[in-house]
Amino acid sequence: MSAVPVTSGSLPVGGLESVVGGSVTPAVLSSPALDALAWVAIAGFFVAVVAQWRDQADLARLLAAGSWVVFGVFWLTMVPYYYYDAQSPLQTILALAALPLCAYTGYLLYGGRESLLLLSKAVALMGLIYLPAETIPFVRQWLIETTAMQAHLVMDLIAESPGLSEGANGYQSRFDFDPDETATGRTTYIVLACTGIGSMAIFGGLIAAVSAPLKRKLGAFALAIGVIWFLNLLRNVFIALASPHGWFQFDWLVSFMTTYMGAQPDRVSFLVAHNYIAQSLSVVALVGITFLVVRILPEILAPLEEVLFIISGTEYDLFEALGKEDARPDDWR
Repeated sequence: MSAVPVTSGSLPVGGLESVVGGSVTPAVLSSPALDALAWVAIAGFFVAVVAQWRDQADLARLLAAGSWVVFGVFWLTMVPYYYYDAQSPLQTILALAALPLCAYTGYLLYGGRESLLLLSKAVALMGLIYLPAETIPFVRQWLIETTAMQAHLVMDLIAESPGLSEGANGYQSRFDFDPDETATGRTTYIVLACTGIGSMAIFGGLIAAVSAPLKRKLGAFALAIGVIWFLNLLRNVFIALASPHGWFQFDWLVSFMTTYMGAQPDRVSFLVAHNYIAQSLSVVALVGITFLVVRILPEILAPLEEVLFIISGTEYDLFEALGKEDARPDDWR
């Protein structure tokens, strides 16, 4: 979700955007070059999956290793946007960490850690879910406008009915608060990141990648998507109300963020609600959803073990730790 002064109007611009200082700045994610970079990485992962399926393990590892490096470069290019435009410390740190972690994953694959092909397969499937939403205009528009309408309906139920108008992204996604009736004179509009598609893609990819009975996979998927949708709806409503009504416009906080973090005074409530409270709680939510999904589909512990190894360099047996040894896959492919 992006914040915009309600008095400034909106300039239609395709893709994910952020408004800083009253001017519309398209996010770098919307550039064709970066979209192509992401597609190259995901395509490489898929080719590696095919090679592994054809018992060409060495070729699969090499293809996946190269794809991980490209994937890391893609996330590195996102750092300027997260730091300067989104002003999100968490996303900036994660984007910075992505390249060394992805490069290390590629190194491990090149060195023979074949089990990482399962994680590579999961990332390929995540990309297959997410990238069409990012790169196909009518899919992106439907997701954004549907999410905006749902958030508006909830606000209407709690006696807040600002209406919807065209946001800076050209979609009916802007909460049309009256600037004379709000504390900050600002409002927000829904962007693709506000739809929850990123988190849905993560769980969709993990669930689709592992071998398990279809009934349990569908149950785990329905649970994950349902919880993500509900929590994301609450998140959007919270941010949409906190920003115009200035829920966090405390003098000491405004002074600190404007002096040391370069924030605009009237944007403080948005930044606190979006970049600190909502994003921190999102991490907690992802952990909680993972725990719920594991109860239905413990097979996803296999790629999660690989993630822990990449981060820590230590082998963890999550199946044993959680008493799910019966679900350990004999063939991780």
